[in-house]
Amino acid sequence: MSQSLANNLIHLVFSTKVRRPLLRDDERDGLHAYMGGVLKNHDCHSLEINSVTDHAHALFVLSKNLALAKAIELVKGLSSAWLKDQGAWYSDFHWQTGYWAFSVSQTHVGPLRRYIRGQQKHHEKISFQDEVRRLSQKNGIELDERYAWE
Repeated sequence: MSQSLANNLIHLVFSTKVRRPLLRDDERDGLHAYMGGVLKNHDCHSLEINSVTDHAHALFVLSKNLALAKAIELVKGLSSAWLKDQGAWYSDFHWQTGYWAFSVSQTHVGPLRRYIRGQQKHHEKISFQDEVRRLSQKNGIELDERYAWE
């Protein structure tokens, strides 16, 4: 019997619309669990999810049966709806339209998980914009800042 195997590791980063600092600590654990559930329900395995007030990071294994853009659409769309159900604070919540997604080598999973877990401390020293600039450069992606910060 033949077999199809894949290990597509993805580091996903996306912001709240215009980087509004809307994500509160009270909902953060629930949001991360919900996002992980969305991924699991679509045969993707989440390895690490974290967020700060204006953006989120997710490290996950993309299902061999799901396009990356569809996985991201599901995570962002369903988590946005979940946040809106959390009360009036989120009534006008939106994620930005765009995102940054990077492939990850299995050998980098451990350090990347620690990096994602440490986002609160990390952003005491570096802005979201500088983080995205660095990630884009490191991953060989040309960042067009006219469109990056919507």
